[in-house]
Amino acid sequence: MPFQFESLPLADTRLIIPKVFEDARGHFFESFKESDFAAVGIQGPFRQENQSRSVRHVLRGLHFQRPPYGQAKLIRVLRGWIYDVFVDLRPASPTFAQWAGITLSSDSPRLLYVPEGFAHGFLVLSDEADVLYRTTAEYHPEAEAGIRWDDPDLAIAWPVARPLLSPRDAQLPFFRDIRASLV
Repeated sequence: MPFQFESLPLADTRLIIPKVFEDARGHFFESFKESDFAAVGIQGPFRQENQSRSVRHVLRGLHFQRPPYGQAKLIRVLRGWIYDVFVDLRPASPTFAQWAGITLSSDSPRLLYVPEGFAHGFLVLSDEADVLYRTTAEYHPEAEAGIRWDDPDLAIAWPVARPLLSPRDAQLPFFRDIRASLV
């Protein structure tokens, strides 16, 4: 199997480390193989692929889509470094309302799998970063939701005190204001 799958602290999340083949010409690796992913419980199909470019200290998130349009995500950094954060919003989960963060970079090609029912966001640590992620559901504006990056109840330890935010992300609600609406 060309992948190593590591469980992360929050239920059902995984760090995926591909086997990289390097020589004088450069490197090659498989970044996705449906049968290998399915063998460890990462089910598709992945229906949409998104890519963003952001500058240093841009924070995107924390975003999620409400059912029935929830999205599992497979995240990879094509260029640069990010601090990726995911928050378990599944009330029945043993890690409900907990967050975890991990650094991803193009220098060490790893992928992050975040299942449906999580809020997700990332902070750019390099001058620029290109991030690619696949989702298991298409984007539906009416299902769009999010949580404030600086929510005091979640107390996420972001490595930057004053990130660059979109106007929309700066106005997202606090976790306590959406908690009762989570299914």
